[in-house]
Amino acid sequence: MLTLNLSHRLRTTRWLLFALLASLHSVLWLGVASAWAQPLMLGHLGIFLIWQPIWRNEEQVSNRALIFIGSAALVVLFALNWWVLAFWLSGLFGLVGGRVLNYRSRWLRMFSMSKMVYLLALLLLWVVPNLFSDPASIEIGRLLMSYVLPALLPLLLFMPAHEGLADKTQTIDFFYSLMLFMLLALVILGSLAFMTLAHVNYLEALLRTLFLIGLILLALGGLWNPRFGFNGLQVVFSRYLLNIGTPFESWLMQLANAAQIEPSAASYLQTATHLLADLPWLSGLSWQTLNDAGQRGAFSPHAVVMYEGELRLTVYTKVSLSPTVLLHIRLLSQLIGYFYQAKQREQSLRDISRMQAIYETGSRLTHDLKNMLQSLLTLSAIAQSDEPRAQQLLRQQLPALSERIQQTLAKLQRPEMGNQDTTLLPLNAWWDSARQRYQHLNIDWCGELSAQPIPVAMFDSVLDNLLANALRKREREPLLKISVMVNLERGISINVTDSGSAIPAEHVANLFGGVVHSEQGLGIGLYQAAKWAEQLGYRLQLSHNENGVVSFELRGS
Repeated sequence: MLTLNLSHRLRTTRWLLFALLASLHSVLWLGVASAWAQPLMLGHLGIFLIWQPIWRNEEQVSNRALIFIGSAALVVLFALNWWVLAFWLSGLFGLVGGRVLNYRSRWLRMFSMSKMVYLLALLLLWVVPNLFSDPASIEIGRLLMSYVLPALLPLLLFMPAHEGLADKTQTIDFFYSLMLFMLLALVILGSLAFMTLAHVNYLEALLRTLFLIGLILLALGGLWNPRFGFNGLQVVFSRYLLNIGTPFESWLMQLANAAQIEPSAASYLQTATHLLADLPWLSGLSWQTLNDAGQRGAFSPHAVVMYEGELRLTVYTKVSLSPTVLLHIRLLSQLIGYFYQAKQREQSLRDISRMQAIYETGSRLTHDLKNMLQSLLTLSAIAQSDEPRAQQLLRQQLPALSERIQQTLAKLQRPEMGNQDTTLLPLNAWWDSARQRYQHLNIDWCGELSAQPIPVAMFDSVLDNLLANALRKREREPLLKISVMVNLERGISINVTDSGSAIPAEHVANLFGGVVHSEQGLGIGLYQAAKWAEQLGYRLQLSHNENGVVSFELRGS
């Protein structure tokens, strides 16, 4: 049914076009002096109003359009001459040519080009010679008007054309139509100038004019995209295309500023649609996303719907959009959609960063809690033993352990401050506290000491992780020796060394850069300790990895 309707519409349009051109041909063949010229021209105007591609068939004609139609009828009745016919043919030629760019079918383009050739022949070979009163050109044009063109006119009815994009498209490229009209006016006036100044006949003047215009177009084609360092006219024309009623650069700058200022994608979309609704040729717009919807301005029958990701943008214009303006509005909607998606990705990255910070802080605190639980387990074993020094060890270790528990509880209350504890303590004081904390274990402590301040929380975390790993290693290798050494030659460096087996090569490459899976756990303690040390300007590295000497070093950068 849809194919039949389109075919019927196509055939109806073909007959309207045939009647339009036949009535115009009759007026021109009879001449403006004939008594039949005015009635035939009025009939031609009536057919044109039915065929015309300017107003849609379902629209109500405005008062301005009625004034234009009435003025055209009065001109036909009381002022019909060859100048009026030349002006009308030039406008009709531009109107037909302005629709060629809308067609994608090759046959539709050929059909439109045939109409343009027919109108051009009428204008240049019959109307203009009568306008300039050139007898030789009039005789040639009379032969064409009497035999050639009437025979070619019926061929338009039988020329094949695709059904899909026929005269259903009602948009006209106004700029392209205006260029064609001005080009024809230039040809006519140029021929008149050559006839007046060079005193030649019309055909020679027409050939000179066409040759000169061809040279000018050739020069413009070279200047359009030159190769000699000049930017060319393409840049100037592009600025025209991008100027859509307000300066495009200014509008784009406001859009970019809104993307930088607005905190969320929803607020940015509100600002962007407000900027778009300010364009003078829009009557309103509406938008819809997965979580929001809204509208601005008033709706109209001329709507364009565009999709950019999850954004659905509908633009309502005051008049039907030409292809150029349609290109503009699609470009603007793409910019809004891209910025909107960028704001969504920015929000997602913020959420991911926040979750990563919570994860890193929570995992480090979990590791600290594990170390403290191990210390509590050791103290519990000491308290249950019959060793004479048990009470003394408990009195020495419990205050330090209580302090660490208080620090961990404070970090749990404010997780975002987990890696920002920069409390400073002299190196010698921290060294004495660490030795007392691990004095019940068989660990060698040696090195130079000073009163230089260090970030005590980070040093405690690194030392606890390294010693905990070494002690777990000692459970598998009972004869393993552990030593802790301080070196002040090139800044502060803490070395934790054991005499056990080397770390496997497959674990070394990713030891401090990520989570290392092992039999004892996920290896997240060294990763968190290295990240924290890096934030405070220190570096944790594996300085030696051989059987018998496995050494980790914490050094200030």
